[in-house]
Amino acid sequence: MSAAERAMDDLLEASHFAAQHELPELVAKQAAALGAHDALIHLADLQQAVLVPFRGAAPAAATDVLTIDGTIAGRSFQHMDVLTQELDGDRRRVWLPLIDGTERLGVMCVVVSAADAREIPDGAFGVRLRRFVALVAEMLVTKTMYGDTIVRLRRRAPMGLAAELQWSLLPPLTFSTEQVTVAGALEPAYEVAGDTLDFAVDAGLTRAAVFDGMGHGLRSSQLATVAVAAYRSLRRSGADLAATATGIHEEMLTAFGGNQFATAVLVELASETGVLQWTNAGHPPPLLLRGGRFVRELACPPAPPLGLALPIDVQRAGFDIGEEHLEPGDRVLLLTDGVLEARSPEGEFFGQQRLLDLLGRHFAADLPAPETMRRVVHALLAHQQGRLSDDATLLLLEWRTDARALRY
Repeated sequence: MSAAERAMDDLLEASHFAAQHELPELVAKQAAALGAHDALIHLADLQQAVLVPFRGAAPAAATDVLTIDGTIAGRSFQHMDVLTQELDGDRRRVWLPLIDGTERLGVMCVVVSAADAREIPDGAFGVRLRRFVALVAEMLVTKTMYGDTIVRLRRRAPMGLAAELQWSLLPPLTFSTEQVTVAGALEPAYEVAGDTLDFAVDAGLTRAAVFDGMGHGLRSSQLATVAVAAYRSLRRSGADLAATATGIHEEMLTAFGGNQFATAVLVELASETGVLQWTNAGHPPPLLLRGGRFVRELACPPAPPLGLALPIDVQRAGFDIGEEHLEPGDRVLLLTDGVLEARSPEGEFFGQQRLLDLLGRHFAADLPAPETMRRVVHALLAHQQGRLSDDATLLLLEWRTDARALRY
């Protein structure tokens, strides 16, 4: 067995009995055995603004935090690239993205010899190092479920109860296959209440939804929680799109008595054919983009919000289903009204055109979908000088054929 294989095996074996706060020391030890010294994990904070060093149970010093915009570590994170810096003498610092599938967790830096650096990223040493980092990323995801050290590290502010509830409900915000990419974003991270999203990618079918619960605070979060729980239950039982929307509506009527509601848009994408279907319950319509440019709003006759008590003839009308045949590379954006209605201190709305211009620039720059979503959210925050007055949620769905090369 080679030294590299032994280092990987030892890391995997030791990880079975390691708590999450023990990972940094374990990773550094086995990386050194591989020939990569001073290994240090940096995790992205919840808002993906900074990279925070993970040194076990010890809190990170403010001076050690790296910004994602404007640093080489941040560039590695943004573009999911392996980057190298020259140090003194024969040493090189290497930054490697920590990725679980296409979900960006942060970066890891190591110090290697100049000879080994020449084999990065595709030489023998580079391949071994990338495999090692891929294993570290998987361990981080697995261990996060069994403690609070990593969760605390990634938070830069206290989290409200409503936001705590919402974040515990969210799926990973990025996922890709050769046929479909899903990338979401949710702000304000620490006070989010009624907005939420969900998706499922299965054989031949991708399903996604965005919800906006009435009002603010814990009650709004409870509305969204019930909506998502009902959505998952109906989706997993095999209900079609109209039956799913009807079932969510009925569950919310039962839970909240008909005087509180959530708007929503639910979509289904046939991943083999590109046929998109959707239904809209009082929500902003999805936006279709092709070649990086806005094509049109995906409109269908809207139904009333979910959970709102209505006259019997209105309820019987049910949920209309829209249909669109996508072309390879098409993107569909689901969003809540907090995105378009974000106001600057001077009262100027962020607006649809500003959003579309921003998306167009990032698509033209060939940025990965999660980085595009990150930059859009940060532009929203900048528009309102760092504090949104309403929740803002986005979910980007991209369809492509098997023949199209995966960007990641």
